[in-house]
Amino acid sequence: MKLGGFGASGSAEAEGQRAARAARMTAAMGRFQRRQADAFARWAEARDHAAAPDGGSGIIDMEAPQGPDGAWTAPDPAAAPGHAAPGGADIASAVMRTVRDGLAKGGITLDGFAGGFVQPGKPTATVPEGARFEDRIFTAAAGSRRYKVFVPSGYTGQALPVLLMLHGCTQNPDDFAAGTRMNRLAEAQTFLVAYPEQPQSANMQRCWNWYAAGDQARDGGEPALLAGIARAVLEEFSADPDRVYAAGLSAGGAAAAILASTYPDLFAAVGVHSGLACGSARDVPSAFAAMKGQGSAPGRNRQAVPTIVFHGDVDRTVHPANGDQVVAQAMAVTGLAETVERGTSPGGVAYTRTVRNDAAGQTQLEYWVLHGAGHAWSGGSPDGSFTEPSGPDASREMVRFFLAHARKAGASRA
Repeated sequence: MKLGGFGASGSAEAEGQRAARAARMTAAMGRFQRRQADAFARWAEARDHAAAPDGGSGIIDMEAPQGPDGAWTAPDPAAAPGHAAPGGADIASAVMRTVRDGLAKGGITLDGFAGGFVQPGKPTATVPEGARFEDRIFTAAAGSRRYKVFVPSGYTGQALPVLLMLHGCTQNPDDFAAGTRMNRLAEAQTFLVAYPEQPQSANMQRCWNWYAAGDQARDGGEPALLAGIARAVLEEFSADPDRVYAAGLSAGGAAAAILASTYPDLFAAVGVHSGLACGSARDVPSAFAAMKGQGSAPGRNRQAVPTIVFHGDVDRTVHPANGDQVVAQAMAVTGLAETVERGTSPGGVAYTRTVRNDAAGQTQLEYWVLHGAGHAWSGGSPDGSFTEPSGPDASREMVRFFLAHARKAGASRA
């Protein structure tokens, strides 16, 4: 037997095996993509036809995949609770990226692939007369991101507060502004709002990469980009460096929690709506576990940043246990006095509001548990996606909480 002949035969066999693997992976990708498309179609149909008779939103949660090769699915609308809402596919993009990387190893590229739940027909946020809602681009060593900044008509050069609003998966700045009505509040109370935009090139579902280890540390990745945008707004508008805040929904809420952990010297307070604590996941498998409420509890922040949290207790996209973990992580201050209030919003959503104050009577933590609510911005407008109009007004409550806090005089400059 000639070695050359043996080598040639072996190469042909190996090439055949690679081709077969590539074919199987291509077929698997096709099946995955079809399941994603079918799930979104069923979700969209349920969203459009499940409006509640009493004026409720009728929106439902998407259910997370059971493993790295699964697809996001839409549950039976008839079985959905009255206030449930659709969840962004926080992990689906990472799953797709894993499959895509595997295909690339087999010599197959998917340039231009456009799978996912990016919703068509996003609303454009309205702008009050005299105000501005303008596009910007921030570029630094960690990369670049587009963002929009809302400038209220009452701005005349004074040092205004700055609020960084971090959208959820599949959303964009206009959609998030419309759904949260935050620009309306900024116009009425005269503060600046910046809306960073996560591009599909960074995450197929436009999620902030809260579960990636490289995006949970200071001076690198997405935290550096988001902090850089906040600083850029401070500089451009001569804003107040002691009154900078961040809030977000879902993946954006998780990103806000990360900013509290990584930049406590920049942000005076943060708001986390339906999000997760910093460090609750470090990779895709642990992210699946965290979203299901099965992850390990992350430790407390080294430096306290006042935090307000909203979470629905029937959220099937980000398990309600994550709201508890966000609160536990923020409790760097000990000896807080606790008060509990129960009530019902004008729209009929019951809630439990827990407030923890320090010895000086300053609120350090505020936790709203929304009973019967799913994965959606409470009290939001139906003009935007992932909102629960019937719930307490999370935007108004967050702004109230934020404006009561300024960065401590002894804090170092960011």
